[in-house]
Amino acid sequence: MAEPTEHPHIVVHSPALDGSRRVTSGDETLGLATHADDVGEILRLADLYVTDVEGSDLIEWQGGGPDDWPGLSEHHEP
Repeated sequence: MAEPTEHPHIVVHSPALDGSRRVTSGDETLGLATHADDVGEILRLADLYVTDVEGSDLIEWQGGGPDDWPGLSEHHEP
């Protein structure tokens, strides 16, 4: 019988003082995000394709959800 595929545990950490959020997989830091779109790009560059970072069960959001980027929202306004 085949072993079940283990999915990585992705964590988007609480916002830092500048509002950025560290993205990790296990003990490895994958990158620093300033918006939810950055999380998707960081995961893509790590060959972890997650199409819906806001609703994925693979991602744990700490210190706020995918809409919480204190102090950075003005950088992504249309």
